[in-house]
Amino acid sequence: MTDAEWAVVRPLLPVPGWLRGRGGQPEAYCHRAMLDAVRYLVDNGIKWRAMPADFPLWDRVYAFFRRWRDHVLVREFHDRLRGRVREKAGRDA
Repeated sequence: MTDAEWAVVRPLLPVPGWLRGRGGQPEAYCHRAMLDAVRYLVDNGIKWRAMPADFPLWDRVYAFFRRWRDHVLVREFHDRLRGRVREKAGRDA
């Protein structure tokens, strides 16, 4: 993900509970690295266990994705991003 893409994506991400004062611990990996890993997996059609060493461990990336999927955060993120793209094109979100 380029710095320009990250600048657009970062404010659309759901805020972790520990930043809202709801408890918990900070995550061990940066969201940017996790999103890059998931994008790589989808783009190249690889299996989770075939994740290159440049990314966090495959099981951590899978746990991140599974947690977001189970808590409907993937859909929320997609809806926010789609709304932003539609507004930029002059359409209703």
